[in-house]
Amino acid sequence: MKSHSFKALFLSASCIFSTLCLHAGAQDKSAVVQSEKHAFRISTLVSGLENPWSVAFLPDGRFLITERAGRLRLVSSDFKLDPKPIDGLPEVISHGQGGLFDVVLHPQYAQNGWIYWAYNAPGPGGWGTALARGKLQGQRMTDVQVIFSMQPKTRSGFHFGGRIVFDQSGFVYLTLGDRGDKDRAQKFDDHAGSVIRLHDDGRVPDNNPFVKRAGALPEKWTLGNRNMQGAALHPQTGELWTHEHGPQGGDEVNVMRSGLNYGWPVITHGVNYGLGTKIGEGQEKQGMVQAVKVWVPSIAPSGMAFVSGSQFPQWQGSLLVGALRGQMLVRLSLDGEKVVSEERLFQGRPGRIRDVRMGPDGLVYLLTDDVQGALLRIEPAKP
Repeated sequence: MKSHSFKALFLSASCIFSTLCLHAGAQDKSAVVQSEKHAFRISTLVSGLENPWSVAFLPDGRFLITERAGRLRLVSSDFKLDPKPIDGLPEVISHGQGGLFDVVLHPQYAQNGWIYWAYNAPGPGGWGTALARGKLQGQRMTDVQVIFSMQPKTRSGFHFGGRIVFDQSGFVYLTLGDRGDKDRAQKFDDHAGSVIRLHDDGRVPDNNPFVKRAGALPEKWTLGNRNMQGAALHPQTGELWTHEHGPQGGDEVNVMRSGLNYGWPVITHGVNYGLGTKIGEGQEKQGMVQAVKVWVPSIAPSGMAFVSGSQFPQWQGSLLVGALRGQMLVRLSLDGEKVVSEERLFQGRPGRIRDVRMGPDGLVYLLTDDVQGALLRIEPAKP
């Protein structure tokens, strides 16, 4: 009894002297975590996932979870992982950072049944990020259509991007990395290092910014991006926000707008790995966008979501960003497009956070990137 009391006192004291602590029993729903503005519990819903990348919520309460190795998993509404992956997906190349990435439902999923996923697809010259859609029938994906596949393809294992977002007009956006070849991000005839924008069936919108530019690929909507692994639609403005990995330092959060150049590798706050030498021309240049937020040193961001709903009123409008290197969840308080404060939550405790989602229940869901990865949930609690 005395030992138990001492442990409780120690944990309580630890919380007081840190920005946020995650109790040793965080998977126990009785463990309460105190942040700057909210007390909450974090619990493990599903474990035994191999490098999970993305989670989507089906209307009947089930979950879809991608595993980077190429498996799409189904989780029941009572958090039981189906041992058999969903069949019917096109071939996924699991190589380096490549594999199966994001999964999202069409905004009118209840009417049309379309599910979209991003993945590393084979093709002439190697492989590259592609976007497909299909309809889930039992344990199989049917009516599968590949609606975009990046060009040119290479055999690199780096920087695939792979996040999918629908906007309020029904256009679909896919983030792409520079594929480990930084100069590709400034090329108009190359999909790498850009956001692409499509109709939901893969057709190119007539008002894409480079449709009439000679030699440009019409799907491109931005250029000058390095490796965007987080993307979310602002709930009030409807604009697309992304974050991207910098090199050694220089991770960025950006507001994405049609036809703009986000600078990589001409401008960056990062330096060459291991050398510390300059990349490009500096940190700013006329005609190139400055980031809303820059992290030096890098936190290796992945996954992001705007807080909405009524469950976390003091976090309302904040931007949540997962971190791989930092093994934490970052909360950014915003005033319009200005970051006014940053809070770092449970550093090093849950592991590498790959995905961050607001669930239909208004709670926050996280995926940890590990060979024994997990689906976690954050829910409010009284202090």
